[in-house]
Amino acid sequence: MLDILYKDHQIIALNKLPGIAVQPDKTGDVALQAQAEAYCRQPLHLVHRLDRPVSGIVVFAKTKSAMTALTEQFRSRSVEKTYLAVVQNLPLEPEGILVHFLRKNETKNISIVASESDAGVERAELRYRHASSSERYHLLEIQLITGRHHQIRAQLAAIGCPIKGDVKYGFRRSNRDRSIHLHAWRLAFDHPVSGDRIRLEASLPEDPVWQAFGL
Repeated sequence: MLDILYKDHQIIALNKLPGIAVQPDKTGDVALQAQAEAYCRQPLHLVHRLDRPVSGIVVFAKTKSAMTALTEQFRSRSVEKTYLAVVQNLPLEPEGILVHFLRKNETKNISIVASESDAGVERAELRYRHASSSERYHLLEIQLITGRHHQIRAQLAAIGCPIKGDVKYGFRRSNRDRSIHLHAWRLAFDHPVSGDRIRLEASLPEDPVWQAFGL
């Protein structure tokens, strides 16, 4: 069952459930790309990725030219990427910009906040705001300015606000389904052929924690 947000002859955009890999991995589980290819009856080209425990918008290109055009938009940062994250601890300020320097640890598959002068670091920047609160948790709306490996997860953990369920980055308990409460909510980009601005929004997973915020 695919939740299709948009499709035409050039692209298809899906709302990924948490726990599904975008691409095939060592588990051998059926990946979202394979499901989408079966639906489209053609090979698809990966444009960007979401971590397996994350939910939300994933876009595939149906042609190599569309892939090239979209990949360039991600590289040039003209794509608008908005996420929602559930945390137990609020940041000190209700809104702000976070800037860190991240180094990827390939062995542990995590990103570590490091000094700007360290070798192999990449600048990571995001904008956040406190959007809502429930009885136990808080909802942050996040706009990605850069797109680094595990960026939101690592940066929120670095300020003492790990995402619910994300034990890899310091949350106390995992979610039962091994998901984390991070959702790729909105995405805006230029259509690779027409140039029209495409704006997508993915509904939240059916989960009481998400539903408590009334979105």
